[in-house]
Amino acid sequence: VMFLQSPFCLKVSVICKMPKEHPEETHYDAKFDRCDGVEFDAITPDEKGNIFFFKGDHLWKGFSGPAQLANGTFQELDEYHHLAHVDAAFRMHSKDEDEPQAHDHIFFFLDDMVFSYYQQTLEKGFPVNIQQVFPGIPSHLDAAVECPKRECTTNSVLFFKGSDVYSFDIKTKTVKKKEWNHLPNCTSVLRWVEHYYCFHGNNFTRFHPVSGDVSGAYPKDARHYFMTCPNFGHGEAHRKPRCKLDAITTDRMGKSYAFTGSMYIRLDTPRDGIHHFPITRSWKEVSGAVDAVFSYGDNMYIIQGGQIYIYKSAAHYTLIEGYPKSVTEELGIQGPVDAAFVCADQHVAHIIQGQKMIDIDLTATPRAVKSEASLPIHKVDAATCDSEGVKLFVGPEYYLYQTPKVLAVSKISPVAQKFPPRIFGCED
Repeated sequence: VMFLQSPFCLKVSVICKMPKEHPEETHYDAKFDRCDGVEFDAITPDEKGNIFFFKGDHLWKGFSGPAQLANGTFQELDEYHHLAHVDAAFRMHSKDEDEPQAHDHIFFFLDDMVFSYYQQTLEKGFPVNIQQVFPGIPSHLDAAVECPKRECTTNSVLFFKGSDVYSFDIKTKTVKKKEWNHLPNCTSVLRWVEHYYCFHGNNFTRFHPVSGDVSGAYPKDARHYFMTCPNFGHGEAHRKPRCKLDAITTDRMGKSYAFTGSMYIRLDTPRDGIHHFPITRSWKEVSGAVDAVFSYGDNMYIIQGGQIYIYKSAAHYTLIEGYPKSVTEELGIQGPVDAAFVCADQHVAHIIQGQKMIDIDLTATPRAVKSEASLPIHKVDAATCDSEGVKLFVGPEYYLYQTPKVLAVSKISPVAQKFPPRIFGCED
């Protein structure tokens, strides 16, 4: 009786649950090992990009480390609701003009209640009924994930219950219900580096957040990708690539990529960590290593051998119809190409071949060579132009020039600088 009359229970009109009395309903084993295979109840990043994996009343922080009690990080979940599990969780990262107060909050769902946390502290007035915050969304959810408007039609949250998916528009608070029978029953869903993952059992399936379509060979074992486990892909035997780039570029949307061998990494998502992915993950028509990559306008140009692929830059890259074409047909030069770059708000592609840099006018039809210059560096692996200037990468080092014009007239190379391995996820 005294418990039911606690001020918090009366304030939010919630019937607080009594502690579990049966041994089988008490805490999970704190030594539970996710490398043995775990079906997670919920997965979510926090405002700093740290990813939490929930199972019962325990959680794991990040891709490595042991399980620990969830109430050690999110105290009120257990204090007010005697947490046995979390149904679903997601981080609201979008800065929607109609919901600015929700930016970087984490929402937890348990039965018919929702908790809102900011910097691991429960927001005043929570928990409340799900309908008060997300009208039209059912209780006892399986999973939830945010979908920003550059990846979905509007700033949205996707809620999963069985094969039903509820798309909740953050601005209008309207709901569209879909049925995705082709997906497994997602017990948790994670948006990570702009891709969406449905976790089921100890496996995951990547899907498109608008259509639910699955492309590629799925399901895959989560232990190869989302945790550090011995004898698995990112376990102790995993070696970082050597610090030698094949290409590097930044598109108009601010996405930065470095290519090495058949893999690439995102450079502008440090909160999600540095991870290597197959090039075919984002550019499925390109197999193997690339020679050069540059961005111009809304497009990304990938040069491989004597061919050039042009992709439309969007949430997911799409190959423009009619490509690939020959480098000669597209740029008016003969291959091969060692490196290439375009400076922001400029219309000239600087193509490096051996010790020569060729400038191509991208506004001309057909494309035309504007000028040629000899370089003081014999062999360039990759090149880019950013706010610091022009960087030419050779092995684990780079040479910095103030502008392309300075590079074109230079007779000697500047002092080489080592690029930090941690930035590119490589080793010397």
